[in-house]
Amino acid sequence: MKTVYKEYMVDKTKIGFIRFIFEAHEGVAVATTLDPQKGHIRLAIAPDRMKSAQIIVEELKKDFMFNEV
Repeated sequence: MKTVYKEYMVDKTKIGFIRFIFEAHEGVAVATTLDPQKGHIRLAIAPDRMKSAQIIVEELKKDFMFNEV
């Protein structure tokens, strides 16, 4: 299986929280900070967990900026 990578611009003050959320949902995705000043992150998502990752992203979007690049 190949890992799926998606990049997002998020509220830079929430990067730690986002990483924590994905760590808590083991096996869904790993969040990597690409540019902390701009809030640019990348999610490395397991192909069979794409739906779970998308649900988490959609829930986070309700509370703060989380836009796909």
